Amino acid sequence: MFKIRKAEKLVEKIYRMVIEAPRVAASCQPGQFLIVRQDETGERIPLTIADYDRAEGTITVVFQVLGVATVKMASLQTGDSFMDVTGPLGQPSEFVSEDIEELKKKKYVFVAGGLGTAPVYPQVKWFFEHGLECDVIIGTKNKDTLIYEQEMYDIAGKEHVFITTDDGSYIRKGMGTDVLKDLVENQGKKYDVCVAIGPMIMMKFVCKLTEQLGIPTIVSMNPIMVDGTGMCGACRLMVGGEVKFACVDGPEFDGFKVDFDQAMKRMALYKTDEGRAMLALEEGDTHKGAHCD
Repeated sequence: MFKIRKAEKLVEKIYRMVIEAPRVAASCQPGQFLIVRQDETGERIPLTIADYDRAEGTITVVFQVLGVATVKMASLQTGDSFMDVTGPLGQPSEFVSEDIEELKKKKYVFVAGGLGTAPVYPQVKWFFEHGLECDVIIGTKNKDTLIYEQEMYDIAGKEHVFITTDDGSYIRKGMGTDVLKDLVENQGKKYDVCVAIGPMIMMKFVCKLTEQLGIPTIVSMNPIMVDGTGMCGACRLMVGGEVKFACVDGPEFDGFKVDFDQAMKRMALYKTDEGRAMLALEEGDTHKGAHCD
């Protein structure tokens, strides 16, 4: 059993939990995810690791209530437990394995959309813990849906954090792409790499902009995941014309190579039995990963 050290509601329908999982905390890196199961009959839910504390043996997850499984999960309180916590899964962010001195020569900008702010946090935290700087753009619908504002300020400083809201209810009005364009074209900022995490449609439009600006961009693909080991085929993607599976090959990919339209269409189809059957027929031998015969 994996005890919940702390459970809290951040904003409407978004919750954060700190879970005791020493083995996961000891080896996880920014960019990776895990799968939790509440009990024997519970659904397996993939969640990006939003933070970790190796000394305390804890990991932090943030999730949004979308269906029955997450409604049940949101009812858990401090002191309750998960039956299973499996991870870390997926590949760490590429910068983790890069030489620090080489990273110091690059300027990163992170663009977070909505719930994507949570997985951006450990990446930004890693940068500043290693003596590196980066800028962070946080975009959200309105002030009431904003998360991790103070946490970002605490690690990066207000001079590196730029917040925008779709409706203009807090700080400024506009999308994250508007802020990025302003920083580059009007404020003279120069970036070598952009990392975008959020809804697929948001990442698609970030990539359209960064391609125009000449900024290589990494995106974190979070389509439907089921087993997290490349066996089920749920998270199949087309990246650079090749079949990839987000759970084992990603979740991070070169944003300029991702076929976002195909990914979004496939995600919608996979939600129904008929859609899954059609995808299995159309995709043939590539429907599932090579990790399963």
